Amino acid sequence: MKQYLLIGLGLLALACETPKEKADLIVLNANVYTVDDSFSKASAFAVKDGKFVGVGTTDVIKEQYTSDNIMDVGGKTIVPGLIDAHCHFYGLGLNQQVVDLTGATSFKEILERVKAFQEQNPKDFIVGRGWDQNNWEVKEFPTKEELDELFPDTPVSLRRIDGHALIANQKALDMAGITKTTKVDGGEVILKNGELTGVLVDGPMGLIDAIIPAPDKETKIRALKKAEELCLDYGLTTVNDAGLGRSTIALIDSLQQTGDLSIRVYAMVSASQENLDYYLPKGIIKTDKLNVGSFKVFGDGALGSRGAAMREPYSDQPGHYGAMVTSVATIEDIARQISESDYQMNTHAIGDSANIAVFRAYKNVLEGKPDRRWKIEHAQIISPEDFDYFSDGIIPSVQPTHATSDMYWAGDRLGEERLQGAYAYKTMLNKAGTIALGTDFPVEQVNPFLTFYSAVARKDVNNYPENGFQMKDALSREETLKGMTIWAAYSNFEEAEKGSISVDKFADFTILSDDIMTVPLEEIPNIKAEATFIDGKTK
Repeated sequence: MKQYLLIGLGLLALACETPKEKADLIVLNANVYTVDDSFSKASAFAVKDGKFVGVGTTDVIKEQYTSDNIMDVGGKTIVPGLIDAHCHFYGLGLNQQVVDLTGATSFKEILERVKAFQEQNPKDFIVGRGWDQNNWEVKEFPTKEELDELFPDTPVSLRRIDGHALIANQKALDMAGITKTTKVDGGEVILKNGELTGVLVDGPMGLIDAIIPAPDKETKIRALKKAEELCLDYGLTTVNDAGLGRSTIALIDSLQQTGDLSIRVYAMVSASQENLDYYLPKGIIKTDKLNVGSFKVFGDGALGSRGAAMREPYSDQPGHYGAMVTSVATIEDIARQISESDYQMNTHAIGDSANIAVFRAYKNVLEGKPDRRWKIEHAQIISPEDFDYFSDGIIPSVQPTHATSDMYWAGDRLGEERLQGAYAYKTMLNKAGTIALGTDFPVEQVNPFLTFYSAVARKDVNNYPENGFQMKDALSREETLKGMTIWAAYSNFEEAEKGSISVDKFADFTILSDDIMTVPLEEIPNIKAEATFIDGKTK
């Protein structure tokens, strides 16, 4: 009788045991930074149908789930899929097909690279990007004479690294109808001794852009796929592309729908009146992979080319204030149109004059309209009294590597007093309560670990400056990881679906080579993304 009783109790126990849920993927023995509301840690999670279904300890996940696909990562660090909150994804891909001028230390080196490119890949129109005169011994804009000698019959257009200036040869200038008397609002045709130098800043660049042959569909597809490859290699699962046209957005959507493009894209539509008229009546367009719910507006130019709009003259160029690329009246009109829809407005503002113009435009139309999450893209130089505008629900979307790229010469442009309100990420975070972090690639490198390092250490990879650049505005490691995940997602109205390793969110995550939260500061730039997962599938 005792024997039967024991058997009966055993059967009862088996009957009461909860069956395990079948998952598509189980990850065990990990060092998981979930970036949830309490910034908790876990050691395991389960994925089903592209979403996280369980997050917890290895023992609990093993008890609750079973799978044919179990990964024991041996203590590796895992973070939510990284988000680049401001970049030029399509532009990155196109850049792989033109002359790469990044890192050149002189105009002579620029010319050598252009000659070598043309010899290997003969083009009817030579295009390049990436030069920065601030990296040269003589930190002045170049002039076109040598380009004219090398390429008298082939048009050449070489963009500065920030995209806000270019140098063209005479052939290109002639094709574009540019002379020394040409005037275009929102920019400058640079002259020297009354003659064309070939350098154009902001507005007039559009005349050159209009004559550059447009890429065909196959070139565009190649560009998008190459950009995705580069981004996935660095652990990015979502990119915020800051300024796209209708045809490119449609192409991205079609490639995502067919499975030829996996990365998620938050697309900021270039805010031409034509695009406003097309998208605003349609409302927000959203799929699991594509979010078309915002417009990108250009306020002013860039600091490196002295195109940023300043309240007082540049300290290194008396009488020069930079310029607005889009007039204040137009910014106000665009803000009014967008405010009457559900779309966001995300405006490029570098100089203190541009930033206050955008702040005021936002404030005028958002009264009584809470939680619109409009962004200031870059928010680079802000007057002390203007930081309070971020307390009204405006989100700063910034790029930490801009601080460490510009720190060598920013003081020359701004002077010591204005420099204190520049690259002020901690100040912005304290006012806004959130901050979105990106790179602005290809202006900067795609590498998000350089973003992390610049935000926390405020140094370059050579440990300069020894004590960090304006450390009062450094971010903590926790704040930085949030800015690259959950806060970036929040800025996109996507915090319910991504940005943390949480149940019911997309199973986007990145396995790192080291623990980004604990390794010595100087080792952060060396961290690699060992694997990138979107929807629980490795890419």
